[in-house]
Amino acid sequence: MSYCVNCGVELDADLQKCPLCHTPVINPSELKKMERPSSYPHEKGQVEVVKRKDLGILLSVVLGAAAVSCALLNLLVFTNSMWSLLIIGICIILFVLAVPAVIYTKLPIYLSLLFDGIAVGGYLYMITYLTPSAEWFWLLALPITALVTLLVEIFTFLLRTFPISFITTTLYFFAEIAILCVGIELLIDKFLLKPMGLSWSAVVLTACSIIVIALITLLSKRRLRDEVRRRLHF
Repeated sequence: MSYCVNCGVELDADLQKCPLCHTPVINPSELKKMERPSSYPHEKGQVEVVKRKDLGILLSVVLGAAAVSCALLNLLVFTNSMWSLLIIGICIILFVLAVPAVIYTKLPIYLSLLFDGIAVGGYLYMITYLTPSAEWFWLLALPITALVTLLVEIFTFLLRTFPISFITTTLYFFAEIAILCVGIELLIDKFLLKPMGLSWSAVVLTACSIIVIALITLLSKRRLRDEVRRRLHF
């Protein structure tokens, strides 16, 4: 025995509509076969992805136009100093940084990092045209840039060669921070013609050494390492 879902009147088995309110009679077993209209469109819209080549062309044009415009302004209008070298150097650095990302993605990472260091060194050399002497560049800026580039290359090599984890990455980081600070202080002492020795970098070296020794201990003791990972959730 069935009843109308609208008015509740008793229905015969062969009726297609309710005789009282004319509501269609639907068999519950056929509800699954009925298609329900979706609240969302069936077709997914998607913005067309910008090609790397087009993005590289756009970036090159923008940086090139900025460099050329500043150079012309420097030569024709604001001729008091060679300030445009600062803008041109920044444009060169941004272009070199963008090469492996949008222009030539197959460039080896070590070569890319080397080019980055060369670009930064070139930018610092351009600044020498705005300073009375270039001695600071050859004795201080260039060696520090070379040291940073070398340390970044070594850091990248370690991450790509050995198993990566939070502990090992932190170990490499603090070890290189110590080397960098010691190298910077020694280079500053040499530039200032002072006796080469450690002062402020000794504090950094001590702190980093403690951290490095602790991390090496964690890596050598598996049970301790696993316990620290569980407690710190990494």
